[in-house]
Amino acid sequence: MTSTHFKLALAGAALFAQTAHADVILHAFNWKYADVTANATAIQQAGYKKVLISPPLKSSGSAWWARYQPQDYRVIDNPLGNKQQLAAMISALQAKGIQVYADIVLNHMANESGIRSDLNYPGTTVLNQYASNLTYFNNQKLFGDLSQNFLSGYDFHAANCITDYNDVWQVQNNRLCGAYPDKGLPDLTDNSWVVTQQQAYLNALKAMGIKGFRVDAVKHMSQSQVNAIFTPTINSGMHVFGEVITGGGAGNGDYEKFLKPYLDNTSHGAYDFPLFAQIRSAFSPSGSMNQLADPGAYGQALPWNRAVTFAITHDIPTNDGFRYQIMDATDEVLANAYLLGRDGGTPMIYSDNGETANKDGYRWKDYYKRADIKAMVKFHNAVQGNAQQLIGATQCLLLFKRGKIGVVAINKCGSTQNYTVNTASYELNWYRNYVDTISGNTFSVSSQYLNLSVPARSARMWLMQ
Repeated sequence: MTSTHFKLALAGAALFAQTAHADVILHAFNWKYADVTANATAIQQAGYKKVLISPPLKSSGSAWWARYQPQDYRVIDNPLGNKQQLAAMISALQAKGIQVYADIVLNHMANESGIRSDLNYPGTTVLNQYASNLTYFNNQKLFGDLSQNFLSGYDFHAANCITDYNDVWQVQNNRLCGAYPDKGLPDLTDNSWVVTQQQAYLNALKAMGIKGFRVDAVKHMSQSQVNAIFTPTINSGMHVFGEVITGGGAGNGDYEKFLKPYLDNTSHGAYDFPLFAQIRSAFSPSGSMNQLADPGAYGQALPWNRAVTFAITHDIPTNDGFRYQIMDATDEVLANAYLLGRDGGTPMIYSDNGETANKDGYRWKDYYKRADIKAMVKFHNAVQGNAQQLIGATQCLLLFKRGKIGVVAINKCGSTQNYTVNTASYELNWYRNYVDTISGNTFSVSSQYLNLSVPARSARMWLMQ
């Protein structure tokens, strides 16, 4: 990408960020396309304006992680649905005013070393499937010639596993591997053929009506690879954000080596792992809600127009190495109140099908339409465009307002917290009812000093009526 193109891309991203960038995303993790379609009305009524779906491509196997092991970009056919079902889903959601975002996997192809000795994708077995039912698969085709492989051994880096995750070159050129003797996920190069195929895939999804891309494992792609794929044309009109896992913000090694360069050299957004780390710290027993007063001021939150914010991602419960990041269930609810109450970022709510039911029950099944989460989304939608002002923060309590129409209070501690607001300094509308969208609790300003009470382990999101 030339410097001129990069400046144009940044300008386009800034313009896009000023529109409906902050509308809430429902991460419909591992949902079948038909199930998303069937729930279109419920999704709309819950207040969501965007839905993120799992990778639409050719993959096989029933496990959730198999969706992240592409066999072919040219075809949409996997256990979640096919191209026709995806088109029906996009149409149904568009009719409700909801945009569809797609998770995309560009770093690697499926680890099929146990059933093949070459790197010709999709391979003989899949090509035979295509040939035996050509009418069906041509209907699922996005582009290309299904009688031939579209990748070969020339399109991959050497078959070496990452052994040092602090080594940028290794992380971006070697394979993600499991325990020995796993040979890992074949890692794609950025040669012109691969880039052309990936661009054809992204353009085809855009043509179907996809409005955003979550770039999986972008931490493992070189900056030259990312910039080659994501031209200004592909970025145009799209909300693109990458997954770059870090343990914090400014000063954190992963942030400095991977996330900061990605943000500095693209127009994309990213998962706000710096803010997530700050949230987890604030809600820890020794943490303080002061840490959430203005985390961006000291580099512990991404800029408002680059951040996708969350209290959990799909990798956290489903991967043993990340499960330590699962928050206490009540703390997670309070964290969502913070994310949906604050001004900044694009909030994302995770809702799965009980993929970890053996460990977590059905904690996130239908999470998107819980009464308390819907109430938070309602508050978020009502206060968009109203500036945030901190009222007060203690170890237990965070209190801020959104213009004159909304007030958020979050109490992480085990006892009721009281706070007196001087309305001469923090202006609100007098003699108007402010109703908590979660509990129905109400207050009205009738004197200079407003006394607010927040029960233990709860959030209040008062909205002016």
